[in-house]
Amino acid sequence: MSERTVWQSARAARAASAACGMAGLEVRNAALGAIAAALRDRAADIVAANAVDMDAARAKGTPEPLLDRLALDEGRIEGMARGLESLAALPDPLGEVQRERTLDSGVRLQRVSVPLGVVAMVYEARPNVTADAAGICVKSGNAVVLRGGSMALRSNICLAAVLHDAAVSAGMPRDCIVAIETADRAATDELLHMRGIIDVLIPRGGAGLIRHCIEHATVPVIETGVGNCHLYVHASANVSMAREIAVNAKCQRPGVCNAIETLLVDDAIAEEALREILPALASQGVVLHADARAAQIARDMGLACVPAIDADWDTEYLALEIAIKCVGGLDDAIRHIGAHGTRHSEAIIAENAAAAEEFLARVDASSVYWNASTRFTDGGEFGLGAEIGISTQKLHARGPFALEALTTWKYLLRGTGQVRP
Repeated sequence: MSERTVWQSARAARAASAACGMAGLEVRNAALGAIAAALRDRAADIVAANAVDMDAARAKGTPEPLLDRLALDEGRIEGMARGLESLAALPDPLGEVQRERTLDSGVRLQRVSVPLGVVAMVYEARPNVTADAAGICVKSGNAVVLRGGSMALRSNICLAAVLHDAAVSAGMPRDCIVAIETADRAATDELLHMRGIIDVLIPRGGAGLIRHCIEHATVPVIETGVGNCHLYVHASANVSMAREIAVNAKCQRPGVCNAIETLLVDDAIAEEALREILPALASQGVVLHADARAAQIARDMGLACVPAIDADWDTEYLALEIAIKCVGGLDDAIRHIGAHGTRHSEAIIAENAAAAEEFLARVDASSVYWNASTRFTDGGEFGLGAEIGISTQKLHARGPFALEALTTWKYLLRGTGQVRP
């Protein structure tokens, strides 16, 4: 895969897309198996390429959450391989007859699922996306153009070469997986305007990247949103459960979009709940941005905190920091989430089933939880195999999306000589 211009790379993927869509399920699944095996076989090479990216990122003073997203080791590569194998085990998303009937004319109509064609992935310091996106596109019969961020350039180039060669060895067409091998940011803008070549573009990264793609693209975009996620502790909550879920949802991996950024606590239970939750968060090194009541409770326990300001309610920290607000009940919590959430993942901790069901019904988000961590908003956890992103929009795809979202349909009509009168 020698370096080509962005235009040449995208055109090559376009030329391969028809053959990708015609590849049988056995070939596509064999390609996923070959890719998984190649990841394991070439793990040392991939880790070595990633180490160069990591050293360069550290030298630039890159924050720890971003370094965590950038880092690859044999364990994470094994996870990527298993995700691809789980994709192979899923049903074929292509050729599904979604509707079927005979028209008044006697013509037989079927609506059948087909690939989108060419998918462009634009993403930042997340080399795991390279494997996830490539695998999902192979399974769904799409060609893929991968445009990773400059921070992960060496990792992505190495990964893409491994993935491409393995897929081709299993019978997929050459250029089914194409990587843009330049750090020039202008490459992204070129992809945004390749109408007729790129069928859909998916940005995955920070708010700035996503906003830029949405505002400037002339090709269709599936928006993957930022995650200003909330955990609401209702007056009926099991406080021990709330503590465990809060720590998991904030600390298990703070630099990801499904980690909580704001903790809302019902006034009726604030003293009891915060005396359980705040020390547990502080013990994990979490910086507490607390409103007046929460700050007083923290100080009474000798815990350091930062006075919350209005900007905190809209901040996606992606770090060991959290905003804490006491609210006057269910309605107040839902209003706050509606004003400040990003429609990603929201959760309530409650023993009162009626209150929980009202929260589930009224909160507008792609994933809404009752007594569970928001960290489950993930394609693998949802049984979708590797995901290609988490959409916060409402058209076409919403929440974690993978195979089905990368298909469309066409109508097949079979007649016996009918003409329209």
